[in-house]
Amino acid sequence: MRLEARSERSRAALVFAPFAAIVFTLGVTMLLVAWAGAPIRETYALLFAGAFGSRFAWSETLTRATPLILTGLSAAVAFRARLWNIGAEGQLYAGALAAVAVGGLHGGTGFEWPAAALFPAMVAAAIAAGALLLLIPAVLRTRFGVDEVVTTLLLNFIVLLFVSMMLDGPMKDPTALGWPQSVALRDDLQLDKLVPRTRVHTGLIGAIVLAAVLAFVMRATTLGFETRAVGASARAAAFVGVPVARTIALVAIISGGLAGLAGAIEVAGRTGYVTLDMSPGYGYSGIVIAMLAALNPLGVVAAAIFIAGVLVGADSMSRGVAVPTYIADVIVAVSLISMLVATLFVRYRLRAS
Repeated sequence: MRLEARSERSRAALVFAPFAAIVFTLGVTMLLVAWAGAPIRETYALLFAGAFGSRFAWSETLTRATPLILTGLSAAVAFRARLWNIGAEGQLYAGALAAVAVGGLHGGTGFEWPAAALFPAMVAAAIAAGALLLLIPAVLRTRFGVDEVVTTLLLNFIVLLFVSMMLDGPMKDPTALGWPQSVALRDDLQLDKLVPRTRVHTGLIGAIVLAAVLAFVMRATTLGFETRAVGASARAAAFVGVPVARTIALVAIISGGLAGLAGAIEVAGRTGYVTLDMSPGYGYSGIVIAMLAALNPLGVVAAAIFIAGVLVGADSMSRGVAVPTYIADVIVAVSLISMLVATLFVRYRLRAS
């Protein structure tokens, strides 16, 4: 058997591929649940109810989905240009730390910055930190041919070590009783709640608006055309006059900035300060979300809500039928593999040699 490229790619197959990947993933998970001795129907009912079965469940799912939308957009934009950004986790932490460095610098100076000036500065610092963290690997790739998969992945660990140093040093909260956390943001820098007595905040609206803006940019602007051209073939794009290095640099700034913004939104909307366990892998989950969405910015919103629902519902499922919450990680991982295989068969068919 051999793989043969399809002469035409079916648009219906492209739309159907994510659903097929999800169905296959749930089938594989069903086997694992049965192997664990848990009732399959009750397990999936608890998973769904824990994610979407009540007002509280929906609020928790949407709260978890907010940073996932931004990291998913970060991966989708970068992957569209074949810039393999595996460093969104580090960029998120860098953005969160930069946001607190700006938004936590108050008191004892004799001058109190107004929130109207401090909040935009805080967001800009977070975006700049994330953008710089990806721009460096992008320049190394375009100038010296350094593989960005390696550099962005390793930068995650460097950033986490730097965050740990700052939380135990200059940015440590003196009122935290020795717990490693940063100073807190001012109360007037916190994002408003969308629904009273829940944790879902206005950052969700901002993330959805950004998804719509990026969908327009990727489809109807020169930058979007150049990004798609570089992603299709950098050599062909350069031949017809597309500035490949500049395009990759701009994509890196947008992608890293989105991941950094996710850190700022998470701090301002949910935690109020930075800790080392602030993100349960949002940056890595963003890769799965981008692939499930087929790199479509609007599809990222739906994929992020699905992944967030799995992560939130797994807690309820674990309490009800004693299935480990790690099953959520299995679902996320198998979803990525399934989507990659589904995408492969959209582009190629099997032929007998």
